[in-house]
Amino acid sequence: MDAPKIRRQLGLFDATMIVMGGIVGSGIFRNPSVVAHQVHTPFLILGVWVLGGALAMSGAFIWAELATRLPGAGGQYAYLRDAYHPVVAFVYGWVLLLVTQTGGMAAVAVTFAGYFREISGVSWNDSSIAAVALLALTAINCMGARAGSNVQSALMLLKTGAIAAMVVVGLALGGGTIHPRPLLDRPASFGLLGAIGAAMIPVGFAYGGWQTSTFVAAEMRDPRRDLSRGLVMGVSGVVLLYLSVNVVCLKVLGPAGLDHTATPASDVMRRAMGDRGALWIAVGIAISTLGFLSQGMLTAPRVYNAMARDGLFFHSVGWLSPRTGAPVVAILLQGVAATAIARSGKYEQILNYEVSVDFIAFALAASSLFLFRRKDRGAREGAIYRSPGHPYTTALFVLACVGIVVSTVATYPANSGIAFLIMLAGVPVYLYWSRSQRNS
Repeated sequence: MDAPKIRRQLGLFDATMIVMGGIVGSGIFRNPSVVAHQVHTPFLILGVWVLGGALAMSGAFIWAELATRLPGAGGQYAYLRDAYHPVVAFVYGWVLLLVTQTGGMAAVAVTFAGYFREISGVSWNDSSIAAVALLALTAINCMGARAGSNVQSALMLLKTGAIAAMVVVGLALGGGTIHPRPLLDRPASFGLLGAIGAAMIPVGFAYGGWQTSTFVAAEMRDPRRDLSRGLVMGVSGVVLLYLSVNVVCLKVLGPAGLDHTATPASDVMRRAMGDRGALWIAVGIAISTLGFLSQGMLTAPRVYNAMARDGLFFHSVGWLSPRTGAPVVAILLQGVAATAIARSGKYEQILNYEVSVDFIAFALAASSLFLFRRKDRGAREGAIYRSPGHPYTTALFVLACVGIVVSTVATYPANSGIAFLIMLAGVPVYLYWSRSQRNS
């Protein structure tokens, strides 16, 4: 295979928008009510979102250092490969393609389709609209990282504006007030701890995604500087947005109202502006979901491309366009796979497997920092961003990820079991690919 012709054309603004775009999808418009199903006071509801934000910031600090130590293609895939063994990295990419990225994109695409149909009045079914959206974004990203990043950044700015407008309008016109007491909805007990753990599952899902920005590190002009700063700035911005949304939901709807709705954002805007407000937030959610899809189409194919270049995937997936430098075959693979799952209707089932395997990968990638520090990996190649509080903050992050995995397994044992089987099924596939590479 020819040497890669990767074009370094993304900067700090692109990195920040990619970080935020990988986190903010449709979840923040729905998950406040999912959290309120588990814990029922403003203190606990906001506390869980603050805890999730602190966890995400810890992750951003860790990944910022990892990005300066290994600023090449593939990001988290490369961290797992270099820290442990190629089989660990391959299994991560395998699950990314079959479950976490593709299933998530299919589900978000169908969510976009539902809102688009509601807004536009078109008579197409959801799966057809989802397929058109996915294939359009596939085509845009085949034009190169610059084109994909420009579209993603524009959509990220639009959805930030939509969230900010919801917060401002809700606070000004939605009425209501936040009653800070009681602090707890039940006595301090293992039952309360279990409820907090269950609430952290949707919060962890809503805050996840910052790591996908590392997939495009090889296409950043200065990944050591821009990606590390973009991670910290992007996650900080998302924490601010998420806490603002939850404050306005609690003020307008109250904990009980938040618990009894599945559409908290729409309810807030309906209280503030009537049906017109509900229509405007539907537009905001549609933009947000489309932005999330755009980010996924930009970032994830870089992992499959890196796998192919390591000899662990189809040779053609490692091809780069000589004109744009884009991994066109990998992008087409991602687009077609997500479209097929969206059309099949299996995305909800696949999405149920996501949280447990995602946080196993987070725990392993964060733990890799201990190994890279011990080897002083990357220190001779340039300035290193150092994660604040390491090793204590890194250890706490790893333990928190393990806690979320345990909570997910306890709450959804069947789904978690299937997720682990899919993950382990990647091992014999890796053995096949690596043996084929040795024999070629």
